[in-house]
Amino acid sequence: MKQVVQNYKSGELAVLDVPVPGCKPGGVLVRSAFSLISTGTELMKVSEAGMSMLGKARSRPDQVAKVMQSVATNGVPATYRKVMGKLDSYTPLGYSLCGVVEQVGAGIDDVKVGDLVACAGNEHALHAELNWVPKNLYARVPDGLAPRHAAFGTVGSIAMQGVRQGESRLGEVALVIGLGLIGQLVVQLLAASGVRVVGADPDPARCELAERLGAAACGDPASAAVEAAVAELTGGHGVDQVYLAAGGGSNQPVELAARLCRDRGRVVDIGKCRLDLPWNAYYEKELDVRFSRSYGPGRYDPEYELEGRDYPIGYVRWTERRNLACFLDLLARGSVDVEPLVSHIADFDDAVETYQRLKEGDLKAVAVLFRYPEQEAGKAELAALAVAVPAVNVQRSPARSAKAPVRLAFVGAGNYATSMLLPHLARREGVELSTVVTTTALSAANAQRKFGFAEATTDLDAVLGDKSIDAVFVVTRHSSHAELTRRALLAGKTVFVEKPLALTEDELAGVLAAVEESGNDRLQVGFNRRFAPLLQEARKRFGVRTGPASLRYLVNAGRLTHGSWYLRQGTEGSRFAGEGGHFIDTASWLLEADPVSVYATATSGNEDLQIVLRYPDESTATISYVTTGAPGFPKETLDLVADGKVLRLDDFVRASVYGRKKWVSSRLPKARDKGQNAELAAFIKAVRTGGPMPVPLQSLVATTAATLAVQAGLAGGVPVTLARAR
Repeated sequence: MKQVVQNYKSGELAVLDVPVPGCKPGGVLVRSAFSLISTGTELMKVSEAGMSMLGKARSRPDQVAKVMQSVATNGVPATYRKVMGKLDSYTPLGYSLCGVVEQVGAGIDDVKVGDLVACAGNEHALHAELNWVPKNLYARVPDGLAPRHAAFGTVGSIAMQGVRQGESRLGEVALVIGLGLIGQLVVQLLAASGVRVVGADPDPARCELAERLGAAACGDPASAAVEAAVAELTGGHGVDQVYLAAGGGSNQPVELAARLCRDRGRVVDIGKCRLDLPWNAYYEKELDVRFSRSYGPGRYDPEYELEGRDYPIGYVRWTERRNLACFLDLLARGSVDVEPLVSHIADFDDAVETYQRLKEGDLKAVAVLFRYPEQEAGKAELAALAVAVPAVNVQRSPARSAKAPVRLAFVGAGNYATSMLLPHLARREGVELSTVVTTTALSAANAQRKFGFAEATTDLDAVLGDKSIDAVFVVTRHSSHAELTRRALLAGKTVFVEKPLALTEDELAGVLAAVEESGNDRLQVGFNRRFAPLLQEARKRFGVRTGPASLRYLVNAGRLTHGSWYLRQGTEGSRFAGEGGHFIDTASWLLEADPVSVYATATSGNEDLQIVLRYPDESTATISYVTTGAPGFPKETLDLVADGKVLRLDDFVRASVYGRKKWVSSRLPKARDKGQNAELAAFIKAVRTGGPMPVPLQSLVATTAATLAVQAGLAGGVPVTLARAR
């Protein structure tokens, strides 16, 4: 097998062929899928190896002291031979990975061959194709968690142990100094605990990332911004805890900690930074200085780590292994998001080049992952390569036509509902806005006053039980769409749900189960762009297509403002999961088919996505969903090329078709029409007449499945087949 090693004397890095480790009792043999480079700890070790002997001595005074003791005991010649022998040998790198159990040792009964596990330890979770891992240094990966995310388990445990040492409490304010990999995780863990966080780092990009992941404010520690943010959040008292997640030889972090910590606050050292404590500053505030030892209790105890002797939970609640399992659970539930931290994924064979690029600064990264060859060959086992597109087989109940006026209920009255839907419906003849349902009484009252709803309530059950209501609009937060849609279908209502229909395959299956149980397939998802008059006209002018097409759709989405609920990926799904269905539906409508596969890739932090959809006739659609573009550039531009013709759409303001004849629309004089009004007209017509819904249910399901496949593709790094049930 292959393993990454380093010669500490010469600094040489290599990928060596070494023997496969044996599967000893008390542990498991794990084949690596992804391993994580610690851009702090490992790069420090790599950098030290490149120093002169004097430089090495200066960087490791603890080791120099041991050498001097050995000289006193064994003499200079023997000590020299011992030290040179140790330096001139290969040492391993790595300590955090995720892989598949290949063999189970005697005495292990909590995992089996084929299970996905996260592993820890600088002797057991190495950058190697195979590792033997003792029982207390692995944890089973929860179902649905991507292997590349589970590879963060060890560094997550380090951050978690630091937060535990800080004893943070709900409502407190914390300062995190150093926003590298560990610091970014500490920020998220504190934010998930209800602690307001200020971050300090000289790198503006890392400050911006931390704010996106939950920090209230971040800035350069040398500027006044951090001190001002602390003063504002604490009323001038200072933060309750400071977490030192920085490295290097500067004493600035501990001095800043003393200045910004409150009286009798806590300072927790997680990283390896200089700790010359200014005595007066720490004494006068009686600051509690604590150290966080790696992954948690059990670390460096051979009986725990090697012999598998666990500590009783009644005495030691959080051990290394429990911290590891806890962090994986937080990842699986979306309370912590590591995807934005992934700066680069390198093939394992390119390990040496990757380290060199990191060391030389060519590769700027928060976190870098190695992807192993077996991951390419075995991805179907490690991460789903297929997303199901359930077939819609239902014994339909007869659709009744509605008596005039069509009576509507709205569940949710947020910004989109009140700006893009209700203004069209409020002035439409033959429509009665019957009831608005919200979780807060005031928002319901506001919608009632502004749009003329007959009733306002917070009682959803009463609305679903009201037989006089013909259709229900679900316009709530994304995480509630599938469940509210399911309940409304079971109640016999025609349903209009804003995108997305579902955030997971299970949610989608639940909606279709309700369709099957009730016989009610009267469902529309708010994919409005196919109804846009300008795009409709352009498609008509383009004409019938005979050969495969290439479609390019650029979405200049822009950055979200701080605090936007779209950023709550743990509960509301990713931003693309929320609105990507718009663009997939538009592409599928133009290509007159549903996609059969999806390939997705992303830049650092998943800010810019590239999605390639393949269709049955070999047509392709590429969706570039970017957040880093210029705000002044149009939001949506689309090109469709086929049969010697080109259709061009410029942000729903102008369209053109190039062929034997050229057609160019006149520029729209007013606001862009993205089809909401026409979409609502088609929906109301279907409700009134009992006729077919504007978009076939199977198309809605296929678009939703393709949107879900994007996330699966990003996690797995390979094309995802859209498997249609028969």
